[in-house]
Amino acid sequence: MSLDAIALASRLIDIPSPTEEERAVGEFLHQELARLGYSVRRHAVGDSRFNLYAAAGGKPRVVLNSHIDTVPPWFASRVDDQYVHGRGACDTKGVIAAMIAAGERLRAEGNRDFAFLLVVGEETDSIGAKSANIEFAGLGSEYVIVGEPTESKFARASKGALTCTLRFDGVAAHSAYPERGDSAINKMIAAIAEINRADWGTHEELGKATANVGVVRGGEKPNIIAGSAECEVMFRTVADPAEVRAKLERLAARFGGRIVAARGNPPQFMVVPKGAPSTVVAFNTDVPHLGNLGKPLLFGPGSILDAHGADERIAKRDLLAAIDVYYGTVRQLLGC
Repeated sequence: MSLDAIALASRLIDIPSPTEEERAVGEFLHQELARLGYSVRRHAVGDSRFNLYAAAGGKPRVVLNSHIDTVPPWFASRVDDQYVHGRGACDTKGVIAAMIAAGERLRAEGNRDFAFLLVVGEETDSIGAKSANIEFAGLGSEYVIVGEPTESKFARASKGALTCTLRFDGVAAHSAYPERGDSAINKMIAAIAEINRADWGTHEELGKATANVGVVRGGEKPNIIAGSAECEVMFRTVADPAEVRAKLERLAARFGGRIVAARGNPPQFMVVPKGAPSTVVAFNTDVPHLGNLGKPLLFGPGSILDAHGADERIAKRDLLAAIDVYYGTVRQLLGC
């Protein structure tokens, strides 16, 4: 009997799993995969969090990967005629349900040269993928299929990412005598305006790089000239992030600022199965952190535009169609 992917997706959604609180959904998936007959092991990521590795029984030439954490806030599943709604519906609990259903079809036909790798922490620092890349470096896998909502097209490329924290120092003073101080907030505002005006690069395949100042903080009270301020900016890069960082460093220095923290990864280019529709995505994934597991593919049902939103959802027909795609792709990669 085939697995009910819609019911599994709903069950997964109904287990809250915001980043750093993935344990409950990890335990459920461990039980479910073990019940189905997979050889399951937990890979610890910190004291209370773990990745799951589930082998189908053969040589794991293809790894099906996705993440079990979601962004907050959690809200429960709701199923109507067309959609499965709920936090994680497309990012990525519906994806996981489709992958597991595909795995059942593969095993029913005797294909066992694959495994699942379900990781924590993708929504923040990708700690699960980074740790798994070391833990499973000797697995011998040839391909890793990463599941994210790509609107049911294979992503042939994705922009890189660079997140930087900028700090600006000023001189605190009484706001009635602004000439005695030097506002760090004013410096930061001027720098942000320049960040928004700047050209951060263009790529023939990836398009234009973008910058978003998503967090600002600074000052103490409205009657005090701000002595310090910070902002966090995230770039979707189309070139080496080191080049973007160097340009940002020069820009910030003109306004008395400096970079105090940074992390990022370069653009990624993925395998597309022969004849499959493909696209380019701007969002970041765990692909850059799983290089030891083989050549990457990136595919999933649902739209990134529905992810993280107040009515996250996935079309039931897309989820069910993805089962066929995952099944067919693994067979193609295995040469079946």
